[in-house]
Amino acid sequence: MTERAQRHSPLNDDTLLSRLRDWRASRDPESGAEEFDDDAVQLPDPRAIDLVLRVGELLLASGESTEAVSEAMLSLSVAFGLPRSEVSVTFTAITLSCHPGGDQPPVTGERVVRRRTLDYFRVSELHTLVQDAALGQVELEGAIARLRAVKRAQPPYPRWLMVAGFGLIASSASVMMGGGLIVATAAFLATVLGDRVSVGLAERGVAEFYQMIAAATIAASMGVGLLWISSELDLRLQAAAIITGNIMALLPGRPLVSSLQDGISGAYVSSAARLLEVFFTLGAIIAGVGMVAYTAVQLGVNMDLDNLPSAGTSMAPPVLLGAAGIAVAFAVSMAVPLPTLAPIGALGVLIWVCYAGLREVLDVPPIVGTAVGAIVIGVLGHWLARRTQRPALTYIVPAIAPLLPGSILYRGLLQISMGDPVSGMVSICEAVAVGMALGAGVNFGGELVRAFQRGGLAGAGRRGRQAARRTRGGY
Repeated sequence: MTERAQRHSPLNDDTLLSRLRDWRASRDPESGAEEFDDDAVQLPDPRAIDLVLRVGELLLASGESTEAVSEAMLSLSVAFGLPRSEVSVTFTAITLSCHPGGDQPPVTGERVVRRRTLDYFRVSELHTLVQDAALGQVELEGAIARLRAVKRAQPPYPRWLMVAGFGLIASSASVMMGGGLIVATAAFLATVLGDRVSVGLAERGVAEFYQMIAAATIAASMGVGLLWISSELDLRLQAAAIITGNIMALLPGRPLVSSLQDGISGAYVSSAARLLEVFFTLGAIIAGVGMVAYTAVQLGVNMDLDNLPSAGTSMAPPVLLGAAGIAVAFAVSMAVPLPTLAPIGALGVLIWVCYAGLREVLDVPPIVGTAVGAIVIGVLGHWLARRTQRPALTYIVPAIAPLLPGSILYRGLLQISMGDPVSGMVSICEAVAVGMALGAGVNFGGELVRAFQRGGLAGAGRRGRQAARRTRGGY
């Protein structure tokens, strides 16, 4: 049987294991396996190349990390017999190169990601497709048809519910900080209105940085307005929780986690680009909320630094309910599959219990409590991902949301607006440090799982990460 006919024959255990051995031999010269015969010519199927590129593009555009995209593309390359494949994934571009061997020139394809939309439903479906292909349960034509179905598939929730989920993040955060029903409702409306305005600006071609400024400004203005009404009528409302909740809804949890994950895995270009995205988003939030806070202080609105909304270390039922609500609302807004909502809510409560318990019992600093809680979520999130065969970020990103530093960031902006820039910058730096502790903690938890897991179909696991063996790991 010719190599081309063998590549298109149904996969079985023997051919799959043979392909995996070939893949590992090409990636691990120390394994002692035989090198590829340079005289053997194996022409790649252009349909397989197109499939691998399109799957990688859709994964990256839907919110998956660079390392996971690379592993998925390599798995498909092995499954569909692409010879001597090399994959390069950056923040915006995906490249796949195959070398047929002999005197044939390399075949290279590239796709560019121009539009990003968080959609973990598609990410989960694509990972299922990759796994089935790697196990030999789907042929090339079937994989192409399934990819088209995934691209056309509707999210698991109606559009209005996903928009409402974004507002429920702010509502849950305000409940968590003692805002009450009126404040929670106002936070929901402010966040949804800001989101709709930013969508309108996007349709007019306005840059995302200014979209974020507009969203933060609108929500902060509504919060300050309610704060002024509350002060004038002596309503005793925690109206500032509207602003804090909106900040938590806008904070870039997913890019932060992905940036550190890319850096740890050796994808430094993507890591730097994602981290820059985080700081641009943070800068937009600071600009929008800071302008409103400064204007309010100049107009004489009572902005009391001593009574800013904060959940502290409380583990009262409303606080735990708010933590679960934030995690689930984040999950809905990112279109995670429906069966994952319950464990995500439980993880949201767990990370808050770890944080509050450590601070209350051991009196640890906020950054330490945040890091420990994030490590626990990282371990459990990756464990759940392996048990349910879903991407780890599906569980991790929503679960860390209750600890996003919205109240710390708001305090820093208010301190700067009230003439204390030194304390304000210290608070902003603390907010950045807490965010980095979240990202580093969940990634460290993932590394603990990776260190003791067996390698996956495309070399995922401790043996599959080549960047880990560039220096000491290669001895």
